[in-house]
Amino acid sequence: MPNCSNMAAISTHRITEDEWDYESNKRIALAAEAAGFDFLFPVSRWRGFGGVTDYLGTSLETMTWASALLAVTSRIRVYSTVHVPAFNPVVVAKMGATLDHISKGRWGINLVSGWSKEEFGMMGLDILPHAERYQRTRAFIEILKGLWTQPPGSFNHESPWYRVTGGYSLPQPVQSPHPPIVNAGNSEDAREVIADHCDWAFMSMAGIEGARAMVVDIKSRAVARGRAVKAACFPFVLWRETRAEAEDEVARIIAHKDEVASGNWLRGLNLESGSFDRFTLDMLTLGAGAYPVIGTAKEVAEQLAEIHAAGLDGVLMVFQAYHRDTLRFAQEVLPLLRAQGIVGNLASHEHPPQPIDTREDSTCP
Repeated sequence: MPNCSNMAAISTHRITEDEWDYESNKRIALAAEAAGFDFLFPVSRWRGFGGVTDYLGTSLETMTWASALLAVTSRIRVYSTVHVPAFNPVVVAKMGATLDHISKGRWGINLVSGWSKEEFGMMGLDILPHAERYQRTRAFIEILKGLWTQPPGSFNHESPWYRVTGGYSLPQPVQSPHPPIVNAGNSEDAREVIADHCDWAFMSMAGIEGARAMVVDIKSRAVARGRAVKAACFPFVLWRETRAEAEDEVARIIAHKDEVASGNWLRGLNLESGSFDRFTLDMLTLGAGAYPVIGTAKEVAEQLAEIHAAGLDGVLMVFQAYHRDTLRFAQEVLPLLRAQGIVGNLASHEHPPQPIDTREDSTCP
């Protein structure tokens, strides 16, 4: 979801006005729900990455954002992205349970261990060493689960980062045993935390075979612990009438990349995250490292089918123009995925979509 500015690409090339504002997000959320999408997934940022675009510099905070979208939707799941260094887990447990009650069980949480020195430095927070960061995330999740599942007043926790005595949080969530927990990361530390505690792994991928191996590894680790984990990746999805037209549009995006912002993004990720060490600036320009799924509608459906065949259970799609492309995807790509059995029939959804008019974006530049 474009809850941050310039979400589609680290580039000055645009075909629509920026969509970070709430009214745009609300319109996109309702279109996605009507189309039968399963969930909305935000990015959380506290400051931008400089350059001409100041990539992600304007953003809506994702707990309050989720509250507003859950109140105006009825079926689709909405996630919040939470930076572990910036929040106390007891507070997040209460906020999350509140969101789960507002939505009657449609909320989920994406926990980020935190890697940006610029973001957390402005809060007076130090960035921990990588392994310790994930140990703290593990403790954060253990506290959430304890407060959400154990009898109120009975949960205790002590670690180098948190102390909870007689932990009490009511109401507990609607979902049982608790709302789904997501973690994004490709590192060894991330995979261990995901296998032990998470319901979804959110992966960056540079290619199909690499993704396949990563999915097998993460899911096998979870199975060895008696658990099941789903996996999702984030593709940049762009299609036109011909493949040449789609490739030309990608070339225009890359030709106008924000060198400063993309350089700051890549440098920070490589130094502190460890998840994008094989990515170039051109690769990062499309959706900040999203896997390119480019071509005609038929070719896009085929590439998404390849991702599915690699073991991925979901995709968090980055669109060039989110509202317009959500409408187009529903009409032009989803039917092809349903025909292949990749996506379930909309008849199973509580609120089937109404016919969609894609001409409403005629005011776009």
